[in-house]
Amino acid sequence: MSLAPWDELRTALHVARAGTVSGAAHALGVHHATVIRHIDALEDRLGVKLFQRHAKGYSPTEAGQALAEVAGGAEQNFDALAARLHGLQDGIGGDLVITTVPELCHLLMPAIQALTLEHPALSPCLRTEERVLQLEYGEAHLAIRAGARPQEPDNVVQALGALPFGLYGAQCYLDQHGTPSGLDDLGAHKFIAADAAHVRAPFDIWLRQAGHKVALRSNSSSVRVLATRAGMGLGFLTPALAPDDLVQVIPPHSDWSAPIWLVTHVDLHRSAKVQAASAAIKHELMKSLVKG
Repeated sequence: MSLAPWDELRTALHVARAGTVSGAAHALGVHHATVIRHIDALEDRLGVKLFQRHAKGYSPTEAGQALAEVAGGAEQNFDALAARLHGLQDGIGGDLVITTVPELCHLLMPAIQALTLEHPALSPCLRTEERVLQLEYGEAHLAIRAGARPQEPDNVVQALGALPFGLYGAQCYLDQHGTPSGLDDLGAHKFIAADAAHVRAPFDIWLRQAGHKVALRSNSSSVRVLATRAGMGLGFLTPALAPDDLVQVIPPHSDWSAPIWLVTHVDLHRSAKVQAASAAIKHELMKSLVKG
């Protein structure tokens, strides 16, 4: 026995309350024929008689009374759910999931801190994954992405600027291999790079096209930093995150900078929570990023 749609259950509830088709129709704001159709369909679906028809109206049977009790509880739950959803849509509170790449977390922290101070009902979550989270499936409320402009349909994409990257090396590596004097002097050097499946950043694309020797590949940015600090090769780092024990051998280059995008789904873009988060993130990141 399948459950009837909520509209039919709600109609039966109002008929039981009003005792007449016209009374239920008035309460629901529908035509009386709709009420009759809902009751007939519900009784056919359930295979029981819910109401006794008589000259003065409709009287619920024992089955009808049982259904009205359950439907009344369901109505309260639906009303509570509607109020909660309205609060989530119009209020600035509850879960806020932001997804980004590890290199941008340090730039996002001031924005997240400012958000939680202004809106203490927010519960932010910052997720960094190699996999691109799907906003259309509700995996995150907004994304801060680096590299090529996101092309997913139904997303609102805003350019924030570009994250600069320079080339760094450990002193032990430079003592052994020498310090390059410029781009033309990189042919004799080894590099730390992303693995083949994760070549998306402009500096990784540049490195692959240049054909320079790669000493280690890793899909983890933290592992690449460790390898650079160990002296295995030269690594690309944004200056704000470069460890103090690494030497900048070539300053940030335009071919290596990564465009940064703020991405929201069209269904949530104008909600108060996402708008507040977007404004805070744009304010903080655009102070630190290079204008595109």
